[in-house]
Amino acid sequence: MKDDTRRVPARVIALFGPTAVGKTEIAIALAERMRARGERPVAVSADALQVYAGLETLTGVPDRAQRARLEHRLISFLPVDARFSVGEYAELAHAEIDGLLAEGATPIVVGGTGLYLRAALADLALRPPPPEGVREHWEAELLARGPQALHAQLAREAPWAAQKIEPRDRQRIVRALELLHEDALEPEQGPNRLWTRDTRHPTRLVGLVREREQLYARIDARVERMIAAGAADEVRAAHAVGASDTARVALGFEALLSGDIETMKRRTRNFARRQLTWMRKLPSVEVVDIAGRAPEQVAAAIDSAPA
Repeated sequence: MKDDTRRVPARVIALFGPTAVGKTEIAIALAERMRARGERPVAVSADALQVYAGLETLTGVPDRAQRARLEHRLISFLPVDARFSVGEYAELAHAEIDGLLAEGATPIVVGGTGLYLRAALADLALRPPPPEGVREHWEAELLARGPQALHAQLAREAPWAAQKIEPRDRQRIVRALELLHEDALEPEQGPNRLWTRDTRHPTRLVGLVREREQLYARIDARVERMIAAGAADEVRAAHAVGASDTARVALGFEALLSGDIETMKRRTRNFARRQLTWMRKLPSVEVVDIAGRAPEQVAAAIDSAPA
């Protein structure tokens, strides 16, 4: 990382970037360079949805061949009917990273979920759960009125918060209303309280980017590959066994249930745009444009840059 943390050699490498940018292949190429000089790299996923077993195709979990080239932790370990929080993830990620460092390995934290990346790398001051009955109230309102009506209410009461949430994003709408009615959600403060320059271990944070139109084309092609690989069947099976609300927020879940592929592509492109916006605000991030370069070339550039 830059600034003060650059004075201490990085013990953790973090690769962040929008969906479909090519994080997995670059992590693998970087790991192969590290192994060639005697290091032991292990990837730790920082993705909110790759934790679910049964949604591997939809969430882009590294396939068997990729995992043979680089061991991945914190993927496909949770049943799809289980709820999962960032606080629970943070405990698991800290244990994995601390354990790997104690063994002399180098964690490569790989992800596109900003909050989960920060949860893996830092100690977060997360708010406690809402008082008893508050969440149940808003979930009942959600069932009675629907997500778009609740989003409209949020837009009236806290437009600055509503503009960051999709009108059908049930989980985030409910959580925002919970916080708002606890007087805990303040303009421009809520999300930012989680981001900090301080990490638990000296960390080098690399942000991967591509030219916007090229990235969008890769997203559309990736969605088509997911469909061909059976993502719709995967989603229907998860729905049939009672997928939890936290599993159902996976990009494309609801769209595939209704067969709306174009909506899935559009929402994935929108999500990638938000990921890029968030990444630009990260302190000490090294932005690497990977357009026109093979993963091995990008890995060589990252590896040769001063840590």
